[in-house]
Amino acid sequence: MGPCPAPVLVLTLLLLLGAVVNAQPRGRILGGYEAKPHLRPYMASLQLDGQHVCGGFLIAEQWVLSAAHCTEGTNGKLFQVLLGAHSLTEPEPHKRLYRVRAQIPHPGSNIHNNRDDLLLLQLEEKAELNAHVKVLPFQREDRDVEADTVCEAAGWGTVTHSGRRPDKLQQVERPVISRDLCNHRTRHDHTITEKMMCTDSRKKDTCKGDSGGPLVCNGVAEGVVTAGSRVCGNYKKPAIYTRIAPYAAWIDGVMASAARAEAGDGAAR
Repeated sequence: MGPCPAPVLVLTLLLLLGAVVNAQPRGRILGGYEAKPHLRPYMASLQLDGQHVCGGFLIAEQWVLSAAHCTEGTNGKLFQVLLGAHSLTEPEPHKRLYRVRAQIPHPGSNIHNNRDDLLLLQLEEKAELNAHVKVLPFQREDRDVEADTVCEAAGWGTVTHSGRRPDKLQQVERPVISRDLCNHRTRHDHTITEKMMCTDSRKKDTCKGDSGGPLVCNGVAEGVVTAGSRVCGNYKKPAIYTRIAPYAAWIDGVMASAARAEAGDGAAR
């Protein structure tokens, strides 16, 4: 009679259990949760061929702000912008997909670093504002958010390392950390400029697909989720955001230039 298989069975079960535990996703909005439907009516989903690519948010009736690096790999195709959504797929009465007339990345943005990582998208028409679609004010005063201020991020980005994304909007609250701490050689090693800010990312973080969404502090958009060579949820690689206030004049200038061009076209007709 052979040896009792019980020890082998127990060992196998323990190994399988360990594998499951170790497989729990680190690269997600860890500690995040589903947002209450339509309480963030400014949120936008930037889409290509019906698929969510990046986040964004409505800053004026015809304008969405996002991240310039979201255009990488799009081969020059224009996004479509979904507004009024909680679920990306389920029917919702105020959800609407808008065509984009123009995509304007900040001229200082590039694929080599996170600098000037902003993108303005002009919709083909003004968004229909209602309880589910609203403009989010952004910070215009160029001053840092104090460390330990708890801010909010939201998005439809990746929730597991396997790449699974949620159908419904997720959110997470994170405290701001000082630029000095974020720039420590064990963190982002002096790559965080005065036009960037960081939040603590220990087990709670934004991830791929959340880029372009807003970091909201006290009801105002302070930053835009940007790219970072980080493992989501790794406290040694804090989340990076492009601060909006230093770019307020650029944003206003782009929108004003477009308005003048449209006025000129109207007069020409």
